[in-house]
Amino acid sequence: MSVETRTFVEEARREKLEALRERGVEGFGYGFKRTHTSSEALELFGHGHEETIALAGRIVSFRRHGKTTFAHIEDQAGRIQLYFKKDNLGDDAYEIVKLLDLGDHVGVRGTLFQTRTGETTLAVSEMELLAKALRPLPLGKQDASGAQHSGLADAETRYRQRYADLAVHGDVRRVFRLRARVIALIREFLNQRGYVEVETPVLQPLYGGAMARPFTTHHHALDTKLYLRIATELYLKRLIVGGLEKVYEIGKDFRNEGIDRTHNPEFTMLEFYEAYADYLDMLEITEQMLSRVVEKTCGTTAIERFGTTFDFSRPFRRESYARLVEDAAGIDLSRADDEDLREAIRRRSDDDLDGVPRTKLIDEVFKLYVEPDLVQPTFVLDYPIELCPLAKPKRGNPDLAERFELFVGGFELANAFSELNDPDDQRRRFESQVRARAAGDEEAQQYDEDYVRALEYGMPPTGGCGVGIDRLIMVLGEQHSIRDVILFPQLRPEE
Repeated sequence: MSVETRTFVEEARREKLEALRERGVEGFGYGFKRTHTSSEALELFGHGHEETIALAGRIVSFRRHGKTTFAHIEDQAGRIQLYFKKDNLGDDAYEIVKLLDLGDHVGVRGTLFQTRTGETTLAVSEMELLAKALRPLPLGKQDASGAQHSGLADAETRYRQRYADLAVHGDVRRVFRLRARVIALIREFLNQRGYVEVETPVLQPLYGGAMARPFTTHHHALDTKLYLRIATELYLKRLIVGGLEKVYEIGKDFRNEGIDRTHNPEFTMLEFYEAYADYLDMLEITEQMLSRVVEKTCGTTAIERFGTTFDFSRPFRRESYARLVEDAAGIDLSRADDEDLREAIRRRSDDDLDGVPRTKLIDEVFKLYVEPDLVQPTFVLDYPIELCPLAKPKRGNPDLAERFELFVGGFELANAFSELNDPDDQRRRFESQVRARAAGDEEAQQYDEDYVRALEYGMPPTGGCGVGIDRLIMVLGEQHSIRDVILFPQLRPEE
């Protein structure tokens, strides 16, 4: 930032920094040995602790009264009040206190006491400046008690300056701590059941495992086009072929698609696969895992979110894809032709349907008529086979696939198959996808010859499931947009 673009407040802070340096105080420290967090200190006082303790944190409020100053500092555990008194600190040290600003990081030592209003407070005997905030945090206005209220309201600014968003919004920090807790519990659940966590390539010579457009790049040393993965599926199933019978990966996927409430080009997926299992086994594992995660993080399986009680107690609701479409749209998918599907879509959408393949029409009918009403955790089973190029046909009905998707709050949360392990069948389906791509379907999958070769070595019957981590956190953290649960979501370039 050039000097010409600094605000008056920013210039004033830099002047204070220079004044501190003239007093021999450097504005940016190297470290500080704290003995307690804020919450530990508050608990200590309740046990009559009288010894000197050391705390560190960011100043989030100030109340100056001549020769005394009250302030609050905040750390990752909470906040605690500080009391600076000129008579205790001495003239020189108190002059340094007067040069502090909201947002500065300080380390303090002192003893605990309780004010007349009953607030546990640290009487500061020593203070070190650890980092001078040269730009004021958007804390907003300070009320009569000295508490600050955020002035960072614009959503795009919050996403773009997530560091400031986190600094001033404790509820945002709680969402991302929840996210970390959920991921840790998922790992614990799978590890306890013998699954092995693995890592597969993000840069791939072919992309597959989902219907999506990829991001492309070029590797100069190899002089070859590479893709950011759209799914981890095909590599994880190669590992099943290789004898790793239970595998999972929690990783980033990338899809060159639109951005909306539930979609971000970069997102986090859990995918797990188990040899000798099928999609119903995956359903049981997914149900157990999610029910446990919700109970461990929220204290109950029935949680109030978005004005609705979501019940994650087992068993979740189970419905067939065809039955839901027939009940909601009045369409029998086994008999409906493409024009029937187009007519149903026109009743609820103005989208151009010319040239749209049957698979897209079926999917759009489901999205328009069924998905919005799938609020409680619901497993939707047995999808039309044409929607599932990597799933086995349903036993007893080859027009359907052994697949389920789990919906919560009106959007998809998980997707699972009895994985296709017949290499000749897989080859035919890849060829069908190639024809769809030639006809203009940009999201059709590529022909992955190496994956077919892997299947020819023999993949045992396998169940596989993918769970959208970001969407799960949206539900548990009561966040309306996927961008609220991704630390640094994709945005348009800043002007």
